[in-house]
Amino acid sequence: MPVKAVLFDHDGTLVDSEIIHYGLWRDVLRGHGVDLTVDLYRRHYAGVPSDGNARDMVRRFALAVAPDALFAEKDDATRAYLQSRAFPLMPDVPEVLQACRRRRCDLAVVTGANAHGVAASLRDHACFSHFATMVTRDDVAYSKPEPDVYLLALERLELLPDECVAVEDTEAGVRAALAAGLRCVAVPTDLSREHDFSGASARCGGLAEAWAWIDAQV
Repeated sequence: MPVKAVLFDHDGTLVDSEIIHYGLWRDVLRGHGVDLTVDLYRRHYAGVPSDGNARDMVRRFALAVAPDALFAEKDDATRAYLQSRAFPLMPDVPEVLQACRRRRCDLAVVTGANAHGVAASLRDHACFSHFATMVTRDDVAYSKPEPDVYLLALERLELLPDECVAVEDTEAGVRAALAAGLRCVAVPTDLSREHDFSGASARCGGLAEAWAWIDAQV
């Protein structure tokens, strides 16, 4: 079935945020006596919503803090970062979004993260004005890898899963898209390159390559 909409993940897909999230988590955990290495973050935490990371970190490092409190510390750090700047765009984002629009594809942001990251992108990046809808963790009961955010996006767009393609950079994101019945193109980052993308329809080296694959389906 022809593609009528492209549903983009936000962090790590449209914006280069994963290494920033790593730095924020590293600083939060230092306050609890833990040195979070890049390798450990890559293997366990890249692309996982912060509330899930907080639960795992409390258990893994035997922290004397509740998961909700640890999540709140990270959330506060993220909000402070985003007050004065947005996460930088990934390569080719404006061009790919324009190409989608020329093909008359609807656009959606579908993220497992909270809304403040998307709000900062909408504030600082002009290309974000092209999106028909933006679904975040704040809109649903369960975040990725559950399909809730994608199911809500489909409902808002009034489209069937077969009419859409998702673009994701992590295993959790791909799992969420597949659980919603969507085709999914994986575009791994350096921090997610070792994830299991076996369920993806294609694995690409960047957004331009991902759009070339989607364009062939349109």
